[in-house]
Amino acid sequence: MPTISIFKDDFEALLGGKAKGVVSIEQLEEWLTLVKGELKGHNPETGELRVELQDSNRPDLWCCEGIARQIRIKQQGKLKPYAFFGNKRKSHQRLIVGQGLEEVRPYVAACMAKGYRVTDQGLAQLIQTQEKLADIFGHKRKTVSIGIYQLPKIVFPVVYELVKPDEARFTPLGMETVMTLSEILMVHPKGLEHGHILAGQKLVPFLRDAQHQPLSFPPIINSREIGEVRVGDEELFVEVTGTDLSMVMLTLNIFAANLADRGADVEPIEVQYPRTTPLGKRVVAPRDLGRPRTIDITTIERALGQELGAKTVKQALEVYGYDVSIGRGTVKAKLPPYRQDLMHAMDVVEDVAISRGYGSFLPVMPAQFTVGGLSRIEQTSDRARELMVGMGFQEIISNILGSPENYCSAMRLDGTEWGRMVEVDNAMAATFSCLRQWMLPSLLRVEAASSRAFYPHRLFEAGEVAIPDGFHELGSRSETVLGAVIAHASAHFSEIHSCLDVLCYHLGKEYGLEPVQHPSFLEGRAGRIVVGGQSLGVIGEVHPEVLERWQIAVPVVSFDLNLTQLIEAGG
Repeated sequence: MPTISIFKDDFEALLGGKAKGVVSIEQLEEWLTLVKGELKGHNPETGELRVELQDSNRPDLWCCEGIARQIRIKQQGKLKPYAFFGNKRKSHQRLIVGQGLEEVRPYVAACMAKGYRVTDQGLAQLIQTQEKLADIFGHKRKTVSIGIYQLPKIVFPVVYELVKPDEARFTPLGMETVMTLSEILMVHPKGLEHGHILAGQKLVPFLRDAQHQPLSFPPIINSREIGEVRVGDEELFVEVTGTDLSMVMLTLNIFAANLADRGADVEPIEVQYPRTTPLGKRVVAPRDLGRPRTIDITTIERALGQELGAKTVKQALEVYGYDVSIGRGTVKAKLPPYRQDLMHAMDVVEDVAISRGYGSFLPVMPAQFTVGGLSRIEQTSDRARELMVGMGFQEIISNILGSPENYCSAMRLDGTEWGRMVEVDNAMAATFSCLRQWMLPSLLRVEAASSRAFYPHRLFEAGEVAIPDGFHELGSRSETVLGAVIAHASAHFSEIHSCLDVLCYHLGKEYGLEPVQHPSFLEGRAGRIVVGGQSLGVIGEVHPEVLERWQIAVPVVSFDLNLTQLIEAGG
């Protein structure tokens, strides 16, 4: 979940109206419930506040302006409309889209903001919002990226086109030297970080003005000459490019609302496409894409367990920013233009509950009382833990998330069936980009860090793994696996085999071993653990190449046993 920094005096100024003035920390923490936020830190000397937002569907709240706006609406009783979202506004400036961008990065939206003098704290918020939206909402700039520029230096119409990477050049932000787009991809930190988005493209996106002044190389970096906003600037140009038109428009709407809240006059820009988009060939932005949704009052009341009535529901939604009208037993609700998170009636129900406050609902005791208990797999894994401790093993607890390097490459599993893993889409870091498919890598990680501890080492872990399964509705299944390792100068197969033998005996399971060729183990020193005709794990002496990759200097023997399947297996 996103965590943002805001400054208390900046936040208090944005509140305005009835809420304007000094806000106590206690009052702030109470108000943060309206945005599903939690105060994580406060520096009284600088006034900096750290706020964690628990709603990944509300990117409009990932900024000081958004939080203040939601609280301000509650205080004022209704959202004051933003004139620039109206259908009657006219755009006097244009942004022209060139041919071929539909195959690379097809969509763009832009607006102008005049009359707000950028402050230190305002600039910090602009940069933070730009980074949060691009990295989290925009999937690390893949689907959305944002550029902010000094408007007075731009000559319209602005052109968004494709160019050859070696033909266009400018001085990027953070650099002193003029570079071609190819050089930016190879040298600039943002080029190295985000260049994979444009991998394989012979032509890349480029944004310039009518006098061929470079604005930016989307989605990589702005030009230093025009794209470096400074404290004191009073006229800004904001553009958003991306691969999803609705996400591009929403992102621009959020920036437009934020700048308007700071006192800017927002002026729309007309984007002219060479092809028809879902919004037509000529798209004026910012633009309200919201559609009203009709919901039965009984649906809301049944979900919340309390009779509210249409007027109460209407008031709760209006003070949360909705545009609401009442019908016969229904409400027609429409989100404000800076939100697009209404996907189900329960989304409206949740906003009613948040707006009224969960403390306003009467608690109801359960009508039936039941006694809980451990599941069968937990009983089995607890028994297995007791047995392993009794055999002199020390338990570890490690993270199910890890890296393909540790779970696959370091185990000599690349390109094999044993190396199939569940990977995390849009991972924040490579070190936590996949789920472990077996337990041995987690144990070797601890063993690699324990070289100074007296030998022998006897470690085990009973925990979850994720196994890819094309027949499962989620594409994978989670199961509990017990892994164990023994490490010392004379560790051998018979030693770990005897431990497995004792474990299965006391668990009441007969098992057998079948020879197996496994890349992580020495050939001829590895076996498949078979119970009731099912293969439930593997046992063997770890391959020296694996030990070398983990920088482990002594022999290691290990077994992995699937406890989830063990309790279902015969024998």
